[in-house]
Amino acid sequence: MRNYQITNLFFTNKITQYSDEELLALFRTTGRYDYYTALYSRYIPLVYGLCLNYLKTKEEAQDTVMELFADVQEKLLQYEVKTFRTWIYSVAKNHCLKILRNNKEVVSVEINPSFMELTDFPALFNESNKEENFRLLQHCLDQLPEPQQKSVRLFFMDDQSYADIAAATGYQLKSVKSYIQNGKRNLKICMEK
Repeated sequence: MRNYQITNLFFTNKITQYSDEELLALFRTTGRYDYYTALYSRYIPLVYGLCLNYLKTKEEAQDTVMELFADVQEKLLQYEVKTFRTWIYSVAKNHCLKILRNNKEVVSVEINPSFMELTDFPALFNESNKEENFRLLQHCLDQLPEPQQKSVRLFFMDDQSYADIAAATGYQLKSVKSYIQNGKRNLKICMEK
């Protein structure tokens, strides 16, 4: 028993010396839980602070951190994640927003207009011709190149973040932003014709 404890202590100390990328690669290749635990543990303060900011109660924030611990482990095996810190932040934020939507609570968050994707998107659905506008939107979406089409659908229709889209499609994060911007511009041009 003592040998196991010494070996385990040595192994645990060694794990903490790995970078995020190394831990991520080791977890994905070996499936060893301790690599994932070491990686996630580094970001518990970040995730907890974010959850507390959105959810407002310590208990709910703590529960959410634990929920994410299980969810993120599965997602890491499904998606190619390049930068864990950015990815975990995005996943945690989206998870908190989902909880708030399900609870139908309104969240007041300061938003920088330069980050808004919808600022120049045409007003599509007024009550008089909603069905016609929807058909036109579908037609114009079908005209977009596949990366733009996929990115726009995931962002606007499935409410996915840039990081989630990059993880799901394998596109680079910069490419996702570009596909959404260009796709939005091309949709606007198509719909205004």
